[in-house]
Amino acid sequence: MPIRSDEDVVRLRQSVRELMIATGFSLIEQTKMITAASELARNTLRYGGGGEAHIEKLLNGMRKGIGLTFIDHGPGIVDIAKALTDGYTTGGGMGLGLSGAKRLADEFELDSAPGQGTTVKISKWKPF
Repeated sequence: MPIRSDEDVVRLRQSVRELMIATGFSLIEQTKMITAASELARNTLRYGGGGEAHIEKLLNGMRKGIGLTFIDHGPGIVDIAKALTDGYTTGGGMGLGLSGAKRLADEFELDSAPGQGTTVKISKWKPF
């Protein structure tokens, strides 16, 4: 789904909520994943100039889950370690978007380079 406006962020949040409910996640787990999705979508919009988000059901042995991928073709991240530090921001916010999303998800993967855009993947797992 495209991430080009605040309305797209709202639609993404609703889609994540619906899939989390359908997969049987608790309200607490839903809230964590929706919050992480919202932060990453806003980063995609604000810092990446917009992009896209992919939502998928995951199955892995005795677990089921939800995977989210955020892709932008913006300027990329120069120092990933620094960007993942609590409080670090280039946009005047609280600097908790990337690090907060990492804490809220079970798995977190970030791929970025200057001039190459950014891809962030997160997942949340639930035993059967």
